[in-house]
Amino acid sequence: MSLIPYIIAHTKLSEHSVKNTVELLNEDATIPFISRYRKERTGNLDEVQIGYIVKFKEQFEALEKRKIAISKAIEEQNALTSELKQKIAGIQDLTALEDLYLPFKKGRKTKAETARQNGLEPLAKIIMSQNASDLEAIAYKYVKGEIASAEDALEGARHIIAEWINERTDIRNNIRHQLERFAMISTKEVKMKAGDAATALSTNENAQKFRDYFDWEESLSRIPSHRLLAILRAEAEGFIKFKITIDDDKALAKIEDKIIRSHNDCAAHIQIAIRDAYKRLLLPSLSNEALQNAKSKADEAAISVFAKNLKQLLLGSPLGEKRILAIDPGFRSGCKVVCLDAQGGLLYNETIYPHPPKNDTIGAMKKISSLTEAYQIDAIAIGNGTASRETEAFIRKIRFKNDIQVFVVSEAGASIYSASKIARDEFPNYDVTVRGSVSIGRRLQDPLAELVKIDAKSIGVGQYQHDVDQSKLKKELDVVVESCVNAVGVNLNTASTSLLSYVSGIGPKLAENIVNYRDEMGPFTSINAIKKVPRLGAKAFEQGAGFLRVKSAMNPLDDSAVHPESYAIVEKMAKDLGKNVSDLIGNKTELQKLDLKKYCTDSVGLPTLQDIIKELEKPGLDIREQAKVFTFNQNIKTINDVEEGQLLPGIVNNVTNFGAFVDIGIKESGLIHVSNLSDSFVSDVNAHVALHQQVIVKVLDVDIPRKRIQLKLHK
Repeated sequence: MSLIPYIIAHTKLSEHSVKNTVELLNEDATIPFISRYRKERTGNLDEVQIGYIVKFKEQFEALEKRKIAISKAIEEQNALTSELKQKIAGIQDLTALEDLYLPFKKGRKTKAETARQNGLEPLAKIIMSQNASDLEAIAYKYVKGEIASAEDALEGARHIIAEWINERTDIRNNIRHQLERFAMISTKEVKMKAGDAATALSTNENAQKFRDYFDWEESLSRIPSHRLLAILRAEAEGFIKFKITIDDDKALAKIEDKIIRSHNDCAAHIQIAIRDAYKRLLLPSLSNEALQNAKSKADEAAISVFAKNLKQLLLGSPLGEKRILAIDPGFRSGCKVVCLDAQGGLLYNETIYPHPPKNDTIGAMKKISSLTEAYQIDAIAIGNGTASRETEAFIRKIRFKNDIQVFVVSEAGASIYSASKIARDEFPNYDVTVRGSVSIGRRLQDPLAELVKIDAKSIGVGQYQHDVDQSKLKKELDVVVESCVNAVGVNLNTASTSLLSYVSGIGPKLAENIVNYRDEMGPFTSINAIKKVPRLGAKAFEQGAGFLRVKSAMNPLDDSAVHPESYAIVEKMAKDLGKNVSDLIGNKTELQKLDLKKYCTDSVGLPTLQDIIKELEKPGLDIREQAKVFTFNQNIKTINDVEEGQLLPGIVNNVTNFGAFVDIGIKESGLIHVSNLSDSFVSDVNAHVALHQQVIVKVLDVDIPRKRIQLKLHK
């Protein structure tokens, strides 16, 4: 099977769509560019569908690469027959390919290989024929060298037979099937040495997180992803041991049914070899494979959760270009205060001490009041870490002359940014505390522009993100970030290197070149001006231009998602209407007069033309909602203030497969278990809540010793 049929078989998409999308991918087109500007060629595929094509394209290419490597390895052993070549070519599954290669693998010296070197393979074949009698007499003929007795010879022959059994694809697939359907994963608490009180699990706080798994058993095929990842972490940290089991007697019986067809001495030896093959070779290998498959599925589920959360976080509501006073709150070390201009530039920084031990509340109030007036502050952003609630209460006591909105902003990952090279390059003369406060303020202005500077997995909106396959996680999160950045669009004259690097076709090096050119030559006056940036060629311009914006450009289309390649179409539309291009911007009445079919060509169809009209109606429209002020219950300051039955306002700060965590304004987030999201069955948590959604929750239970709060979503 070739590439296109392989992708079609897995995606069920049309041949036209798959073939053209693959061609575009081979031309180094990006997913955002293809989905937005090449709808005619793809049959109007969206980013998700194109992502599937990319996935199975890479899967096919990896399979083909492995086939070449395996064929070469077998050929070097002079064992690559035409029949084997044909078998390898026809395989469409990596597991089946590895099974076929198993007999040819050169690894450590096995018991079977030792037996072969001692000349026992003929004896193994005699036993497998199941026609011989008086095997001991036959085996005696093989007593020589390292083989000291007939029993040694028979044992060696059984080792060879066990390897043959292990290499049989039908047997391996049968056990795989049983593991897939019936495998159980069971766990047991690790017993500490007597007297080792310091590490006793009953007093170990980390161990207590996993106490549910000190004695646990569950079907491997049905275990939820978060539970499997928790078990694997608990095992890695030494708190539990686990094992994968199936019905051994049933598995052995199925193997015997496939092999044994006599009742003589041969059958008895084959039966011993079967048990050896099963216990020593098949079960350890295939149960580990089953675990890895389950882990892979759990990884996919966890990565999917993280990706959904990250997308919601990145597309969080921006306040926009407002002047911000940002506060990184603290007690003993004080509250770090910065003032930012509307573009996020640092204007001023200081530390105030409104809380214990200094308690300079009056002085701090005067300072905040004077700063808001001096820098014409529009809004205040307060980090949600230590002393957040106290700082918010302190700020709300101040009587400002103007209407100043107060927001509590997530600090997740701010410390990572403040210590990063990006932050050091931006603010070489300021310490991490100032950089952290700047990040908090900028997150209120534009969450996307600020959060792209942080390693996505450090933002902390997933489940077990440090336990999943890190390369898969990074790849998926990079796709999410790229998708979000290009969906929103990027201001060419204010975007950071980090933000520009995610624009379709740009990448880190070109982003750096763009910023350097901008710093040296001044702001860009048009989209076409980026063609002067060193090393930015026609391909990068084609891929990225539609996602870049130039405010107040001479051509109003430069501040829209209309691609420069379509400017001529818009100009023709304007001419046909007797208008200038600028007259069409936001002019729905005039735009509705156009007969779009008149502008169709071989390469431009109705989908692209409809996108152009939609963009002209509302050019540069931000797909994100604007930030809204939120206030927690001011009487709830610690977990001790939370009581069963209370209705509390909260903000969803993490979504997992088993429920959603809600910030109710204290250190401990409460959990709305999936069963408490609705009175009916919930199959998808994201269908009921979203990250940063403002909700009302009912307190079901408060476990102060374990610092756990159980909540129910209140409709």
